[in-house]
Amino acid sequence: MTPFELSEPHTLAEAFRMLEGEGVRPFSGGTALMLMMKAGVLRPTRLVSLRKLNLSGIEAGPSGELRIGAMTTLSELERSALVGKAYPVLKKTLRTLSNVRVRNVATVGGALAHADPHMDLPPLLGALGGHVTIAGPAGERRLPVEALYAGYLENTLKRSELITALEVPALGRRRAAYLKCTTRSADDWPALGMAVVLDGDEARVFVAAATDRPTRLAAAEKILRGRISDPKAIQQAGEAAAEEAHIESDLHGSAAYKKQLIRVYLGRAIHEARDAVH
Repeated sequence: MTPFELSEPHTLAEAFRMLEGEGVRPFSGGTALMLMMKAGVLRPTRLVSLRKLNLSGIEAGPSGELRIGAMTTLSELERSALVGKAYPVLKKTLRTLSNVRVRNVATVGGALAHADPHMDLPPLLGALGGHVTIAGPAGERRLPVEALYAGYLENTLKRSELITALEVPALGRRRAAYLKCTTRSADDWPALGMAVVLDGDEARVFVAAATDRPTRLAAAEKILRGRISDPKAIQQAGEAAAEEAHIESDLHGSAAYKKQLIRVYLGRAIHEARDAVH
């Protein structure tokens, strides 16, 4: 690992100034960043730690939405009584996201900004209609979670911008499920991640890991509209989903294998969501 400078701002304004220039990277949990630095993939000259910024916390908004500070750790999110009661699908998903040692350190904002398509949270948050708040020298902006991603390990953040918060709409009467297929242990990187949220007779469907970014499956959603209990429609939606997404082969499986996973896991996720408790 090459030498680097470590800066620790106390305010966002300080952080924006410190993030200017080439070779500068923000540092939150560092679980992925440090591995990339050790492998020589990244050689930053300065890391800007976000740990002293007031960006953590979990609370319910006035309309029942979930508000999460970007520096909240994944373990804090997993253990939150509010999350467990109002968003059981999030709690269940977090329990097999990597391992407890990583979750104790990794932060919500860092995990989203990393833009690894194998991450479990982005497709689920996309299906739930989650938004991130992004702050930078030019001010704040708000984006749907799926709009954060441009490709494999590529996000859409501008220079000196930081994710400061995540907001997830109240689950209400919606039903949600997230399933992943791993080739080894349950907490391994998935070959496929499938998220389904049912709202009345409509479905919102996202896939990840098989694609280079969280991808909404609009053709499958159209087939399922008004027919989410129809086995034939579910089968047709699975076929449409396998064809509409650009599938990536990797160490976790070939494109043909992942297409078959999409066909199978879409149906499984729909059934699990339908059986979910309000």
